Amino acid sequence: MNKLPFIPLIAYVLGSIPFGLLIVLSTRGGDVRRSGSGNIGATNVTRTAGAVAGILTFILDAAKGYFPVWLAARWSHGSARWLTAAAVCVVLGHMFPVWLGFHGGKGVATSVGAFIPICGKAVIVAVVLWVIVVFFWRYVSLGSITAAAAMPILVYLLYAPGHAPPTVLSFGTMLISVLVIWKHRENALRILDGTESRITPKE
Repeated sequence: MNKLPFIPLIAYVLGSIPFGLLIVLSTRGGDVRRSGSGNIGATNVTRTAGAVAGILTFILDAAKGYFPVWLAARWSHGSARWLTAAAVCVVLGHMFPVWLGFHGGKGVATSVGAFIPICGKAVIVAVVLWVIVVFFWRYVSLGSITAAAAMPILVYLLYAPGHAPPTVLSFGTMLISVLVIWKHRENALRILDGTESRITPKE
């Protein structure tokens, strides 16, 4: 039986697992969507339930992004088309999970995990860029927006240096980048208004 057509479904279902919501529910007994920014991602989980819960959320969200893309690579013998399909669908699952009425997270950690099997070098550079932006400007959201915006360029340059990546991969990377930035649109407006939460030394 050809297993490849199941890759998008597997990726979406895995992406839909709301780890942040489940972790806060199991540790604090509350709904993280009713706290802070209302997001189920690692940043809001950290603010709501502490650093350990936030780190665990990030790791699990990244892991669920990694696994379907890794699986697609094994099943398709590294086909860029299927890797891209898995990456896009797992991020869509995280952002629009069927279990939560299609209201999910912003896709940063899941995107990190999804791109590790595709272009680990691009992920490393994007993470470094995120760290630099957050260190100097103290906005986690600005770091995420910047890294997402840079990702299509990084994948283009680092996927196969000297050669353009497959068109489907470039398109998929751009789509994920746009989705992550779009999910941060309210953060961007708050940054412009000066009302976005900053990381402080006490945090």
